[in-house]
Amino acid sequence: MSDWKAKRFWKEAVVVPSTGGFTIELDGRLVKTPAKRPLILPTEVIADAVAAEWQAQEGVIKPQTMPVTKTANAAIDKVSVQHAEVADMLAAYGDADLMCYRAEAPEALVARQTAQWDPMLDWAEQALNVRLQTRPGVIHQPQDPVELHKLSARTHAFDAFELTAFHDLVSLSGSLILGFAATLEARDPQELWDLSRLDEIWQAEQWGHDDDAEAMAALKKAGFLHACRMFRLCQTN
Repeated sequence: MSDWKAKRFWKEAVVVPSTGGFTIELDGRLVKTPAKRPLILPTEVIADAVAAEWQAQEGVIKPQTMPVTKTANAAIDKVSVQHAEVADMLAAYGDADLMCYRAEAPEALVARQTAQWDPMLDWAEQALNVRLQTRPGVIHQPQDPVELHKLSARTHAFDAFELTAFHDLVSLSGSLILGFAATLEARDPQELWDLSRLDEIWQAEQWGHDDDAEAMAALKKAGFLHACRMFRLCQTN
C-alpha cells in the first residue's frame, strides 16, 4: 500500500472572479473538486474562507483542517446534482422530529423536555408558520401533511451550498426544526446543539459520562457548529 500524500506545491492561494461566482488559484492553477469540476464558489466570503484554508496548509495537505473546502466540494459534486433528493430526505425529518417524541417517565425528564423543547415548537409556529404535534413514546405517528408541505417547500428553496450546510444541521441534530432555527439564528448555535442533546445530557447526569460517547458527541458538535458557520457564510455577500 502506498503511503504517498499530497504536499503543498504552491506559494499563494488567491481568490479570482469567475463566471457564476469566484474560484481559487494556486500560483495560477485553478482548484477543482474531487470530481474534477470547477470549484466555483457563490460568494466572495466563502471564497476567502476556502483560500485561507489552502493558504494555511504546510507540508502535507490535511483535508481535515479544510472544512469549508470540504463543504464546498460536497455542494458542487453531490448536492448540486441531486438537489431534489437531498431536500426530500431532509424534509422527511419533519415527520419524525426529535423534539416531537417525548418521554413518558421519569417526571424530571418529561419536565425538562417540556421546558426546553416546547418553546422551540412555539418558535416554529411563529417563524415558520408550522405547528408540529408532540407524541408520547417513540412510536411514529404522522404529522399533518399540510404542515410537512410547508417545511418541505422551505427546504427545497435552499440553493446547493445552503442545502449542504442544512444537511449537517438537520442530520447531526436529528431535528428539522432545530436546523431551521440555526439558519434563522433563532438561538446561539451552542444552545441549539445542547437542545438536540437533551436526552443524552440527562442520561449522563444520572449515570455518568461515557468517554467514547462523549468523544463522538464532540465530533458531531464540531460538525454542527461548522454547518452553522457555513450557512452564515452563504448569507453574506
